[in-house]
Parts: sequence; C-alpha cells; structure tokens
Amino acid sequence: MTIQNRINRLLSYKHLLNRFKSLGMVRVFSDNIADPLGISASLVRKDFGIFGISGSQKGGYTVNDVLARINEILGSNEIQKVVIVGVGRIGEALMSYGGFQKDGIKIVAGFDIDVNKIKKTGEIPVKSIEELEDFVRENNISVAIMAVPDIAAQQTLERLKAAKIKGILNFSPLKFKSTEEITINNFNIENELVNLIYFVNEYKKNGKKIINTKQ
Repeated sequence: MTIQNRINRLLSYKHLLNRFKSLGMVRVFSDNIADPLGISASLVRKDFGIFGISGSQKGGYTVNDVLARINEILGSNEIQKVVIVGVGRIGEALMSYGGFQKDGIKIVAGFDIDVNKIKKTGEIPVKSIEELEDFVRENNISVAIMAVPDIAAQQTLERLKAAKIKGILNFSPLKFKSTEEITINNFNIENELVNLIYFVNEYKKNGKKIINTKQ
C-alpha cells in the first residue's frame, strides 16, 4: 500500500466530510466514512492514526477538526500556486477548470513556446517559456504541470529543474522518474483509459468485478 494511495483516500475523506458538514453533521464515526467509500472502517482508523487524526470510540471524530487536519496535511490550508507548461488542449482545459480552488490550488500562469499563444492579460496569463525561470523565482512557485508533446518533454523537464521546481504533474507521453531534488507524478491519459477498459471488459466477460489495486 503506497503513500500515494493513502493521500488519495485523504482527499476522498475530505470531500465526503465536506458533504457531511453541509448536511449539518458535527461528529462522525469511521463507519460513516467507510461505507460511502466502499472501504473498511479499520482502514479509515489506520489512515487517521498514521496522520495524527484523533477521535474517540464513543464520540467518534469531530468533522471540523478532521477537515482542518486533512487540509493541513494536503496543503489546502493555504493557496498553492501552480504553473502550466504547454498550453495545448490539455493545458488550456486545465487552466479553464475552476474546481482546483476548492482544494487550495491556484493556476497562476501558463507557459508556451508558441508566440501565438502568448496572452499577457486575463485571469491566467500565458507567457513565453523564456520567462519561466524568472516567474517561478519571483512568485515562489514549487509545483508545475507539464503538458507538452513527447518531443519537448525532456527539454521542458530540464527547464523546470533549472527553475528549482520541486514537483511536477507530467501529462506528456514520456515517463520520468522522481529524484531527491524533484517529485514527478506521471499521468498518461491513454494508459489510464486502457487500464479502465481492461477492467470493464473483464467484468463483461466474467460478470465479476476485479478490484483495481491502484485505488
């Protein structure tokens, strides 16, 4: 079981607890959290214990306290500024998506090599790739999304390293490894779809759901 799986569950806990809060719930038990997510109550308690989220056997967990701790763990208690390198279809879609803000994430700029995409004004400006390093330094940016074609991926990665970026969500077709200096999460849309289609087809053939261990 990887730390990434555990972080993904924390995000699921956060979204569920926010729904509970909107319904006026003040305290919850591990069963209340586990059942809607299709996991065991013991796993919820184990996750909470690892991250120092405390409750009691009789009183359960206070929703506001758990949310505050999860936001602290995930960095959602303060604005996390992110830049996007590569303003093609994926980059544009990510820049126009408004759902990041609820998790404290703010896309502050896009960067591209194509001068026709440069847009200095607007809510999220698009700048020349040549401005990347100065912008990252001046705005104290630590995280970037890389959405460039494979031919530009390695060069873009080197630019991001030179800019002292510490974390990259990589949408390019190439897969890169994390190092001591930088954490890279690779996301390949084609691979994700093929993976999903495999599980769907297996269900169709066998009539039985196969558990996806990536969850």
